[in-house]
Amino acid sequence: MKGMFYKKFIVIVTVLTLFCSIIVTSGRATAETVPVLDVEAGSAILVEANSGKILYQKNADESLAIASMTKMMSEYLVHEAVDKGKLKWDQKVKISEYAHKISQDRSLSNVPLENGGSYTVKELYEAMAIYSANGATIALVEEIAGKEADFVKMMNDKSKEFGMKNYKFVNSTGLTNYDLKGYHPEGTTPDEKNKMSARDCAILAQRLIKDFSKMLDTAKIPKKTFQKGGKYPIDMVNFNMMLKGLIKQYEGVDGLKTGTTPEAGDCFTGTVERNGMRLISVVIKANSHTARFDETKKLYDYGFANFEVKNIYGKDSVVKGHETLRVANAKDKDVVVQTKQAVSLPIPKSNKDVYKKEFKVSNKEQEAPIKKGVTISKMIISPKDNTDPGFLSGKSLQIDLVTKSDVEQANWFTRFMRQIGSFFSSIWDSAVDIVKS
Repeated sequence: MKGMFYKKFIVIVTVLTLFCSIIVTSGRATAETVPVLDVEAGSAILVEANSGKILYQKNADESLAIASMTKMMSEYLVHEAVDKGKLKWDQKVKISEYAHKISQDRSLSNVPLENGGSYTVKELYEAMAIYSANGATIALVEEIAGKEADFVKMMNDKSKEFGMKNYKFVNSTGLTNYDLKGYHPEGTTPDEKNKMSARDCAILAQRLIKDFSKMLDTAKIPKKTFQKGGKYPIDMVNFNMMLKGLIKQYEGVDGLKTGTTPEAGDCFTGTVERNGMRLISVVIKANSHTARFDETKKLYDYGFANFEVKNIYGKDSVVKGHETLRVANAKDKDVVVQTKQAVSLPIPKSNKDVYKKEFKVSNKEQEAPIKKGVTISKMIISPKDNTDPGFLSGKSLQIDLVTKSDVEQANWFTRFMRQIGSFFSSIWDSAVDIVKS
């Protein structure tokens, strides 16, 4: 009997041991589904481009030198000037002594420009975006603003408009001011340099892609000849080595801007799109020229392996449970509201339930009549995990809820009767309170 009992005991212990090991192994596998990422750089961030959801960050708010990643803002302001009709792509730009002198420095990124020569806006823009040409950048800046100091003010004003927090622009190129050969903008000193945080670089990249998506057509060009067939043609190879056909190519990469100076180290703001998900990455102060691309690859591999974009609401969608909102003096008291824009968010593949929603009525009380498409409340989407870094715009994402149709005002008699009803209702409530007390 004792022998039989002992055998059963051994079997039970063995089964329990195996069961526990399965539980432990299962738990370890789950924990490893989203691996811990270590990016070797002074600062880094990875963002889903559409929503601005932060998927990874490291020292993302530290203001650091950014070198030629500065030119993303110069590019934005060029596109804005073209969009407003202040510039045309085929417009000729005359080269100043300043732009010429900088363009002749072959220790810097440049295409040589003739003093007093003329080049089209498109030629200069391509030299800036593909080859990071500093002289070409200055020529465009002077054409837009007259002098670089005024353009720098535009850069800082636009940064504030975008909600950026940790930035300072002192020139249009990203060079340290002492490299500008005494031409540094008024109000700045020779030792100053442009600085931004990784978060601010991502905000700028997001706005550049969102507002002027066609800029990617230029950003993704791996090689091009400046002034082909001209007097001084220059073969330009894009410094973004992750583009198709270059040594660090990564499928789907189509931008954006590198930067290198002794003060900034090796930097890269990139963007990639696969399977309907676009990512924006920023790496500042990587360990080497090629390391910035290796660390960016880490970020992209992490993003695509662990997240997928899901459509939460389409444009003009009614949110279940929050279909209507009461509006004062409306013919129909309850007004139907819908999303102003489509809502899609990156969802971890290992955990689908990561967001929470709340609703907030606009501070100003809405009163009929109201036109169709007017925002009268907001849906606020936030991560459930309080340690989650949230979005580029803050801890939450705010979605406008707008009127689905014109909201008519009730006629005078209906409004009068509602006021009477409200009056007697308040009297009744007061009486009930007195009785209860």
